[in-house]
Amino acid sequence: MKEREDLVKDLKWALLGKLKEALVSVVPVILLVFVLSITPWVDITTKEMWIFLVSAFFLIFGIGLFNLGADMAMTPMGQYIGEGLTKSRKLGVLVGVSFVMGLLITIAEPDLSVLAGQVSAVINGTTLIWTVGIGVGLMLLMGVLKIVFHHDLTAILLFGYMLLFSLAALLIERGNASLLAMSFDSGGVTTGPITVPFIMALGVGIALTVGGRNASENSFGLIALCSLGPIIAVLALSMLSKGNLDYTVPDYSMATVLEGGLQEHLQHTMWEVGKSLVLIVGFFFVLQFTVLKLPVTKIGQILFGILYTFLGLVLFLAAVEMSFMPIGFKIGSHLAGHHAGVLIGFAFIIGMVVVLAEPAVHVLNAQVNDITGGEVTRMQMMTALSVGVGISIGLSVIRVYYGFSVLYYLVPGYLLSLGLSFFVPKLYTAIAFDSGGVASGPLTSSFILPMVVGACVTLQGTEGVLDFAFGVVAMVAMTPLITIQSLGFKAVLAARRRKKLAMRRILAAADDQIIYFE
Repeated sequence: MKEREDLVKDLKWALLGKLKEALVSVVPVILLVFVLSITPWVDITTKEMWIFLVSAFFLIFGIGLFNLGADMAMTPMGQYIGEGLTKSRKLGVLVGVSFVMGLLITIAEPDLSVLAGQVSAVINGTTLIWTVGIGVGLMLLMGVLKIVFHHDLTAILLFGYMLLFSLAALLIERGNASLLAMSFDSGGVTTGPITVPFIMALGVGIALTVGGRNASENSFGLIALCSLGPIIAVLALSMLSKGNLDYTVPDYSMATVLEGGLQEHLQHTMWEVGKSLVLIVGFFFVLQFTVLKLPVTKIGQILFGILYTFLGLVLFLAAVEMSFMPIGFKIGSHLAGHHAGVLIGFAFIIGMVVVLAEPAVHVLNAQVNDITGGEVTRMQMMTALSVGVGISIGLSVIRVYYGFSVLYYLVPGYLLSLGLSFFVPKLYTAIAFDSGGVASGPLTSSFILPMVVGACVTLQGTEGVLDFAFGVVAMVAMTPLITIQSLGFKAVLAARRRKKLAMRRILAAADDQIIYFE
């Protein structure tokens, strides 16, 4: 009885801690929207503002419950599968399960469904989701082999991005350049709140079981590869696309959800989330009865965690679709009608604070802090991610104003990030490429993307959305690679300075010991 009371008490304090983190993350976004609502730049009605505030309340509870569920279920599941299958010494089973789990968790990813809904006018949503899932599964399989055989992540990334940009060139040559930005966005939305905790834990479980001198460093990189695979897969799919590519802007108004009925909207969200989680949980229990055979207490913890994950995602997605997408679209379309500096400045600021509310970012920061033993702190990671995402949103808005291809950003950006990988510790490179996928989560696809779409409709018209608005998620996924590796480059320079200073002190101390005779 006392053990049960202690467990309930621990869960209560854990949930309060998660809710506090979520509150701190979401409040800056609420304040920014509120400030805009009292300016003449954006016309947000009192009713819309109240709906937004209620949605933000649900969002906070959703993030808190999800993060608790990720700690109790998604992360342990990934680690148990990684450890259990690696100890079985059956490589075929390990890579086969990795592919299936990569496919299933991608289908369950909420922000991928959000993106698929917004591009369904040009590519069938179900086809897009399954294509992305296969891309993630194949890359997760490759990532597992990388960990097992201790291959260099940089070499795999170099080959992957060479293939990616070759496919991009072929897509342009075939006349389907309009699908280019959307293809790059598909990689960013893949690694969201369900994918990140599971895949990162899977990598840690395999790396620590396999061992080796750089086991901690070797555990990173799976997210980076799982962000790369979907882009390659969707680029290949886009080359097969023919016919009408006219883009139709979705109806972002709040009335779409409110008129349909909140109860029906919640039931639909619960069905979508439940259907996705059942696939993952069902496959996990197949592994439990055949390979893992975990004790009942651990299974009970995982089931409670799944429940919290389910409730958290339902609240999160309901809040996002009910008001965050409509408010984002309205902000973008209204601000674009004023001075360019206003929209660009707001885009930079909102980019810096929105990343704080991404559920998967907190999971990544905690694991980076633990794996590196505090060498890369949560504050350093959050600062680098915030600055990187802020810059990416600002640059995306500039692209909307002047109407040029996203490749003008992505090609030099990835060349710079891949070049930095030769000069910084490999740990920073792995963390940076993982962070790029994590930063572009559900809020990016459901608040930032509608905001940029709204700006594009005002400035370039509906026909320009596919070319100039999409690509913002890809930008959010790219800039953290540069900012975090720059952090690593700074650490390298600081270590060299400390070494030189230490040598000078040693030499100076040696000189003091010399005795001169007259």
